[in-house]
Amino acid sequence: MKLKLDITPDLFAMMAAEIKAGERAVTTATREAGNSVKSAWRAQITGAGLGQRLANTIRSEQFPNGRPSLSAAAVVWSKAPMIIGAHDTGPLIRSRNGFWLAIPTPAAGKSARGGRITPGEWERRAGLRLRFVYRRTGPSLLVAEGRLNARGRAVASRSKTGRGVTTVPVFLLVPQVRLPKRLDLARDAERAQDALPGAIVANWVESTL
Repeated sequence: MKLKLDITPDLFAMMAAEIKAGERAVTTATREAGNSVKSAWRAQITGAGLGQRLANTIRSEQFPNGRPSLSAAAVVWSKAPMIIGAHDTGPLIRSRNGFWLAIPTPAAGKSARGGRITPGEWERRAGLRLRFVYRRTGPSLLVAEGRLNARGRAVASRSKTGRGVTTVPVFLLVPQVRLPKRLDLARDAERAQDALPGAIVANWVESTL
């Protein structure tokens, strides 16, 4: 007697199709999670008033690239990690070699390169010398003898008689400062991670219908 076993449908074909569906589901859900974290981080950065330029440094990439995989992974990172990390952790910043940290007042204006101006750059630009004023209570000062222009910036006085010249605080001097924590990047990453299993299942079911 000769027996022949014929399995319909083809189990091997079904298993192969299910694996492919799983690969697509995992890859799609992982890509969506990475894009979600990227969008959430960018929204946090702009919402904290740190600007669109810094927000645009947040990037995401998926591995493997260009093909579905059950081991798909997404990486979200910043092209300015030190700046983003500082606003995410709120570190204590100390001056180098025990010197003061110079915090510009509104009278100092901005650096020509953008961002925070240094005392040396301010002196070169304004053509004035800064004078150190020690204070026992509160931060010490770097001041200049000049005047405030219409924009509230300290500039040299054009008066030949000294009329209108005043002592203008240009920099505050502190030994250390704590940067306020303005971001919570881990919160968005954890939310995306918690939602990932459900997203994989939903995409898997959808791909098999």
